Amino acid sequence: IFIRVDPMHRPTPCVGICSTTYGDLVCRGCKRFAHEIVEWNGYDESQRAVVGRRLMELREGAVNTILTDKQLAVLSDRAAQMRVIGAADMSAATLAYETLRCLARYPAHPALPDSGRADTPRILLERVDREFYARSLAVFERSFKVPVQ
Repeated sequence: IFIRVDPMHRPTPCVGICSTTYGDLVCRGCKRFAHEIVEWNGYDESQRAVVGRRLMELREGAVNTILTDKQLAVLSDRAAQMRVIGAADMSAATLAYETLRCLARYPAHPALPDSGRADTPRILLERVDREFYARSLAVFERSFKVPVQ
């Protein structure tokens, strides 16, 4: 059984891989902006919800860019086989992402179909996370008019 991890209902979106301590303006782990990480404990629920919605939208956009409809369907089927808790309340992109996260823990897991190459869940998850990070950088640069190096 796989338990859903929903950034909108966790105390923090942190995934324990903070790159802001090394000077990044956008964390490579959770994709929050550096000032959001620093000020997180002082945010009220509405401020945290704004950040959570942005992260969810960016992640879902990344998933929908990287994965094909066939891969989304395969991941939905795998989620049903694993009896993912709360699957009915998740968007297809969120369900696919959470299923990929679970499957990526097993390096020998076979590639998903329809990729044109042998993309294992781990490789697909890495591609989604790179796209998610690129989108987060773009939002930061657009919002603060500060180019991220």
